[in-house]
Amino acid sequence: MLPKKELGLLLLLVVISAITGVLNPQFLSGVNLLDMANLIGLFGVFSIGEGLTIITGGIDLSVGSMFSLLGVIFIDLIANRDVAWPLALLAVLTGGLLLGAIQGLLITRLRMQPFIVTLCGLLIYRGAARYYTDDSTMGFGYGNSADTLSWLASGRSFGLPHSFTFMIVVALILGVVLHRSVFGRYLFAVGKNEEAARYSGISTNLVIAGAYVLSGLLAGVSTIFLVFYTNSVSPSTFGNFYELYAIAAAVLGGCSLRGGEGSILGIVLGTALLQVLQNLVNILGIPSSLNFAVMGTVILLGVFADQQLQKRREASVARAVQRGHPAATPVN
Repeated sequence: MLPKKELGLLLLLVVISAITGVLNPQFLSGVNLLDMANLIGLFGVFSIGEGLTIITGGIDLSVGSMFSLLGVIFIDLIANRDVAWPLALLAVLTGGLLLGAIQGLLITRLRMQPFIVTLCGLLIYRGAARYYTDDSTMGFGYGNSADTLSWLASGRSFGLPHSFTFMIVVALILGVVLHRSVFGRYLFAVGKNEEAARYSGISTNLVIAGAYVLSGLLAGVSTIFLVFYTNSVSPSTFGNFYELYAIAAAVLGGCSLRGGEGSILGIVLGTALLQVLQNLVNILGIPSSLNFAVMGTVILLGVFADQQLQKRREASVARAVQRGHPAATPVN
């Protein structure tokens, strides 16, 4: 049985999909559904990483700029320096892991605010990418040696896009980690109350840094998928505002920006709902220039709904205390 949040989100997804299908039957066509599955996979992987940092009470604003920096490095290694694609892939994944680790160390060791650290990362990585390429677009050109990796990143098996399949695998693995492991319990504990978690013997610095390392690693993986989706990288625009999509998907999926709440299934459903909403926007003829306005509205409504739920929980706890009954602790 699904938890109430996820069940409500799934029902909302079904209702909006049905409405969109009625407004335009092309929404339910095989081509459109496969295209949406590909986009859900592309955005879902790094949204899961974003969700992990939000669960700890932090945030990662730098993922979009990570895509730009890691993307130009990857294409340069493949197209200009004749590096074998397995080594180029390893370099990108290692780069994402290191960037996440650096941010995690700045947050935990130097006690800097996650918002400030990742905002600076957003600016630094984007600037470095533009400097690296002299602000010019980079592409693979002809006859690149990464055909196998290209198929792995942008191909299909059994009718499903590989990006979607990979997201499902990541979601299953991290679902077990988050909801069935000690590390997952520590993530929630740190997000609920970092000081209390520290006094209870949890290595809070290691837990928080681990969340940012995972976010960086998943950003590195997403870079590969996104590069082969576009086949080129413009350092000034590649991945622009993708951190907003990730935050919106996590918030829609039930991750509280206060920390301590969220689920992998919720993030996946939030990503899917976001793509359906964008499809609905296109079908209704709303200008694509308003996409960011839609994202902002989604985040605002998600935070508002979270605040209302928090107030109801606090009121319920207060009533239980007045009646002399212990308050139930919500289980994530």
